[in-house]
Amino acid sequence: MTPELNVGILLNELFVDTVRVSLPLFRPELCLVATIVLLLLCRMLPLLRYLDSGGIALGGVCFAAWYAYIDFLSIGSQVGDSLLPATAVRTELFGGLLVFDSFTAFLRLVLAGFLVLYVVLTKLSGIPDREDGADFYSLVLGSSLGMCLMVSANNLLMVFMAVEMASVPSYALAGMLKGRPASSEAALKYAIYGAGAAGVMLYGISLISGVLGTLVLPDVSFEMSRVLAAGGTSGSTMVLCLGGLMLSVGLAFKLSAVPFHFWCPDVFEGAAAEVGAFLSVASKAAAIALLVRVAFAFSTPASDDAVGMSANAVAITDARHFVVYVIGLFAAVTCTFGNLAAYGQTNMKRLLAYSTIAHAGYLMMAVAAAVAMVAISPQGARDAVSAVAFYLATYLFMNLGAFGIVALLRNRLKSEEISSYAGLIHVSPGIVIAMAVVLVSLIGLPPLAGFVAKFLVFSSLVDAITSGAESPLMLSLLVIGGFNTVISLFYYLRVLKVMTFDPVPEDRVSEPFPFVSISGAMITGLVLPVVIFGVFWSGLYAAAHLAGVIAS
Repeated sequence: MTPELNVGILLNELFVDTVRVSLPLFRPELCLVATIVLLLLCRMLPLLRYLDSGGIALGGVCFAAWYAYIDFLSIGSQVGDSLLPATAVRTELFGGLLVFDSFTAFLRLVLAGFLVLYVVLTKLSGIPDREDGADFYSLVLGSSLGMCLMVSANNLLMVFMAVEMASVPSYALAGMLKGRPASSEAALKYAIYGAGAAGVMLYGISLISGVLGTLVLPDVSFEMSRVLAAGGTSGSTMVLCLGGLMLSVGLAFKLSAVPFHFWCPDVFEGAAAEVGAFLSVASKAAAIALLVRVAFAFSTPASDDAVGMSANAVAITDARHFVVYVIGLFAAVTCTFGNLAAYGQTNMKRLLAYSTIAHAGYLMMAVAAAVAMVAISPQGARDAVSAVAFYLATYLFMNLGAFGIVALLRNRLKSEEISSYAGLIHVSPGIVIAMAVVLVSLIGLPPLAGFVAKFLVFSSLVDAITSGAESPLMLSLLVIGGFNTVISLFYYLRVLKVMTFDPVPEDRVSEPFPFVSISGAMITGLVLPVVIFGVFWSGLYAAAHLAGVIAS
């Protein structure tokens, strides 16, 4: 006999779970929400309009970063360096819509740390102005809130909601430069492509949930293996494949992966360099984190099928094979196209946009390796996810440094064309050295952080090859990754060649960039970690290694 549902007990349990479990682990996001509300009040109430919106935003993100750091230390003490199973260090929040684990804690700390540096950079670069400051920072923090939800999504419905929460404010950010047709065009293109990708992704989620009967990510692999092992009756196998490809469209759009990259160069060129920095770093970090979660959900063997070759285990192996090849194909094409297209660019923001596309390809290579090894070599899969986490942490400083230099030089040179940087070594040697450090690190040359990050990614491919996990594909990705690293030498070093060897234009009227200044100190603060983590990288890797527990 089915017991009667007691609504009072249910609500009481829900309240207790929310207050005692979910909210304490949701403090960074709550700080962002409170800051957004305060910024909106500053826009609405006349008495609060005189407050500095940048200072309010900086205070809010500092609190968020502090709580993210505390949560990371807390879960780090639980995980340590042991190979605990992922289920032993994960806590489901809000009825299973979100999950808190070491992967969430690390990526959330990266996002919060990025926001602190980003707000300081925007204050120094002068975008936004005082009038638009509250609107600008509300949009930035609103999008960041969605990215935090992307990192911790545990339900396909939350996947869609988090992607949209991160995307919609970004459309408005791309058009923040008033009176510039290029900015308005960028926002319009971004919104149109985003709406199309969102519709396709939502339809894919509906197909998957309709066949599997669940939206919860941890249950997807079990239900999918059961359906596939039953023979895929009534075309369910084809529907699952179609739904998975449609879901990948939304993820590929956020990653600006080829062929869903069309918005990226135009948006980066039309929007302010500061907005490009936000989309390049924060959006990519959240999208890669979400890709890791979804890919593992669709390819991880259920606990009762991890050993032996039962029908369900064979079925999930076939699904994993499909996921690995889809991600690997995206990675190879994205990396190659991004590097080849960057070679002919004359605008610095467009060059960095194609660079961002290429680096998304490198990151997807490590994700493909992690998924391929999840059932064969759990330690190798954990190392691959750790490589992704390390890459994202160093990419924060490299790309934010590059876009920060572009923004500050724009204020001096009134141009973002590469040709306008000619001869800067003679008048502003400090800024040229800083740009050289970040660009050489983006190439992946020693002894900088970019070299260590790319080395870890390629090492994960080698581990997959030696373990026999999709060896032909992994070998192909390794060769393609090395080939693309060589290609990237040419367009990154071309920028440095213009800065150092080209003559100074006669019509240049701008003043030299004073590196001994607050702006110079900011650039130094972004560049120094690129050097430090290239030599003393073990500490950061130990932190990133905690995030890899998701794969164990």
